[in-house]
Amino acid sequence: FTGMGYLSGSLLFARYFGRLCCKRDVTADSCDKNPGTFNAFQYGGFLCGTLTLCSDLLKGFLPVFLYRCGAAAGADMGMAFVLAAPVYGHILPIFHRFCGGKGIAVSFGCLLGLLPEARPLLVLASAFLFFSLFVRITPNYHRTIAAYLVSVVGMILFVPDAAVSLGFALMAALVIGKFLC
Repeated sequence: FTGMGYLSGSLLFARYFGRLCCKRDVTADSCDKNPGTFNAFQYGGFLCGTLTLCSDLLKGFLPVFLYRCGAAAGADMGMAFVLAAPVYGHILPIFHRFCGGKGIAVSFGCLLGLLPEARPLLVLASAFLFFSLFVRITPNYHRTIAAYLVSVVGMILFVPDAAVSLGFALMAALVIGKFLC
């Protein structure tokens, strides 16, 4: 499941749907060259952005959901690696010469895979909303770093599953590392 997560994460849908929907590489037009949802919407249009967002969420959701459905009951530290693998694949994709995106939408997809346990998803969403609406931080990458750091603390405090907290900490390290490199 970890390998499946990494491979699914390595599929950069902004590039695929950009070529399909508007016959161009939407990442080439952007200043940051990020193969993510924002650039798919910005340079590829509504259809390209919507397909990219849904696919990026799904590539995080599926490995986590399938692992959770098949895993034995009780705490399982393997979940930590399954949670982090799609984000790792999106940031360092084997199919795109290890030049990938930021991993934000994929992070949300991974946390969606934990449903009906909603606390991890709510922690990350709340942190993003807090730093977007109440304590406005610019530039955007500083806001993202702050949201992930606060979310790690939130996971430790509000999510009783240690494997989920560890998995999110790994995801956060990957995303923050991408922004700092």
